[in-house]
Amino acid sequence: MKRCCEGVGLPCLFKGVGMASPRPPKYLLVFDFDETIINENSDDSIVRAAPGQALPEHIRQTFREGFYNEYMQRVLAYMGDQGVKMGDFKTVYENIPLSPGMPDLFQFLSKNHELFEIILISDANMFGIECTLRAAGFYSLFRKIFSNPSSFDKRGYFTLGPYHSHKCLDCPANMCKRKILTEYLAERAQEEVEFERVFYVGDGANDFCPSVTLTSADVAFPRKGYPMHRMTQEMEKKQPGAFQATVVPWESAAEVARYLQEVLKKKC
Repeated sequence: MKRCCEGVGLPCLFKGVGMASPRPPKYLLVFDFDETIINENSDDSIVRAAPGQALPEHIRQTFREGFYNEYMQRVLAYMGDQGVKMGDFKTVYENIPLSPGMPDLFQFLSKNHELFEIILISDANMFGIECTLRAAGFYSLFRKIFSNPSSFDKRGYFTLGPYHSHKCLDCPANMCKRKILTEYLAERAQEEVEFERVFYVGDGANDFCPSVTLTSADVAFPRKGYPMHRMTQEMEKKQPGAFQATVVPWESAAEVARYLQEVLKKKC
């Protein structure tokens, strides 16, 4: 993964008269959504809009590991049959709580927006993510959101599709976040934007997959006690040094904000 300035100490931002300030360092910050930005799994949350706030057993029994997207398509079809409309889903999404400290982190990023390019990669859906982030007031922070396509058809049913196809054996059939991140970095490099460091904030097994590609200059922020955190620990035990990025577990996203604040202070 090619990065600008790797292994080269960047100068501080000089403020002397007649001296041109060098371009500020640019970091890429990648977020997951479910149980990272928000404190719930949004696919579970929308069941609150279903009759009795529950799914029938015959729907739940159709779940297969690695095919969650297809399962959610069936869940949404059932909810459409029960008369659940766009406004019902929107209300649920708008009221999902953010994770502890996430507003603090977003406020910090808002104040330092020129230093961070922020993207979101999630196996949720575009409609739900947009509703939640707009309601929280942080939608504009994100340069790009990668998630499963979703819309409402002529019947008013909430429909969901897969994001893409891939060959990764470790990820769900509809999305490999490693592929998305790798392609995004390559695309930005073609546009002559290469990041000094990548920061990745996540919680799940599908966040571990892209984090393995991070370099020693980068930082992985796994939510403490969640699958991504456990998988980084297991890799370090089995293959010491194989996971190259610095690992900074968090319980409150305010800890991520403090870490990033220290990174910025160390630039000078």
